[in-house]
Amino acid sequence: MAHFAQVNVDNLVTNVIVVANDAIDGGNYPESEPIGQAFLADCGLEGEWLQCSYSGSFRGSFPGIGSSYDPALDIFTSEETP
Repeated sequence: MAHFAQVNVDNLVTNVIVVANDAIDGGNYPESEPIGQAFLADCGLEGEWLQCSYSGSFRGSFPGIGSSYDPALDIFTSEETP
């Protein structure tokens, strides 16, 4: 399973969802991210969706709602952006 976090204009995580591997052609990050983003758009889910790792193997820690995304470091953190 792949996980995607929706990030708003303030770089706060507003949603986290699971996407079946079949929907991303069974690929691995980073190649799977644009495939997953296209799938989510086709499902009518608007906004910016970034692939994240439940195990924290990429993009820092696994985000939850209210977590922050640091685009300069390309990581999620548990701290909210001031």
